[in-house]
Amino acid sequence: MQRRWMMLGAVMTMLAVAIGAFGAHMLKDTIGPAAIATYETGVQYHMIHALALLIIGLTAGQLGASTKLKWAARLLFIGIIVFSGSLYVLSISGIKILGAITPIGGVAFIAGWLLLALDVWQRGKDRS
Repeated sequence: MQRRWMMLGAVMTMLAVAIGAFGAHMLKDTIGPAAIATYETGVQYHMIHALALLIIGLTAGQLGASTKLKWAARLLFIGIIVFSGSLYVLSISGIKILGAITPIGGVAFIAGWLLLALDVWQRGKDRS
């Protein structure tokens, strides 16, 4: 579990940098300021949650794998795809209906962070 999520976290972090650079250099003059702000929000959440995948990998290395950690990682990954992905496509295409699925990714982020917190708290409690 540790290697898988650290590798995926590293790849997702690399993609966040590449997608951010694409937006900064290729889209700035193509789409309007509001669309750029939406795109940048997608990049910001993408990067934060890609780094969180690395944290989950490190946590699994320190504490061992668990069902909660696996689901936390899965939900954060799904959140990146749904939340950030929908913002990327929305900002480039202007298809407003995509804004309706963005909150699903946000809920995945929240659930992933909650599972990570519960897992670490429960394991700390078990060691006390």
